[in-house]
Amino acid sequence: MSISDVIKNSFLEGFAVPDLSAGKIAVSLGITVLLAIFIYFIYRIQNRTAFYSKQFNLTLPLMAIVTAAIVLAMQSNIVISLGMVGALSIVRFRTAIKEPLDLLYLFWAISVGIICGAGLYLVAAIVCAVVTVAVFLLGMVPAPRAPYLLVVNASDTSVEPAVMKAVSEYAKNPKVKSRSMTSDSLELIVELSTKSASELTAAVGKLEGISSLTLMNHDGELRG
Repeated sequence: MSISDVIKNSFLEGFAVPDLSAGKIAVSLGITVLLAIFIYFIYRIQNRTAFYSKQFNLTLPLMAIVTAAIVLAMQSNIVISLGMVGALSIVRFRTAIKEPLDLLYLFWAISVGIICGAGLYLVAAIVCAVVTVAVFLLGMVPAPRAPYLLVVNASDTSVEPAVMKAVSEYAKNPKVKSRSMTSDSLELIVELSTKSASELTAAVGKLEGISSLTLMNHDGELRG
């Protein structure tokens, strides 16, 4: 017997086919369904953005169930296992993920399906509990104050020093992010942090040559 035969026989003997009875399959899929529904409601409760997609949320529990079924099938036969690996390796998903946190829920659903398909139900339950606590606790941590953007339009191109002086009296670390100038107009965009927004706009608006100004506070998220 050659070395390759020994390795092949050892591999085949080590691949123990589990007893996939109808009861075990029902238990695995049943627990997966319960945990998948739990993920569905956690996502619905936690997600408060305007980008909430019901279709995406429905995908989460279905993905967990399908993943669990795939893992169960891969345990039944080595040929199916190798075929699944080859088939899944060529799958490409190109759907845009609008929220970074959605990636967590996708991976969470897939992980629950894999763990339940492997029969580690207690591990799946603990993972769901830990991730849920982490998501809500981290969501309660206050975000740093978002900076303001002051947009100033002036008919006097030499007004910038006066604008920056007035801004410095009410703001911390003002920075000119954009400067657009023509022969008879100036547009400034200044990034700043302030607790006296109304006083700042009043001081800048009183300067001679100021046509208009806008103070915006935007953290990059759209909330419903």
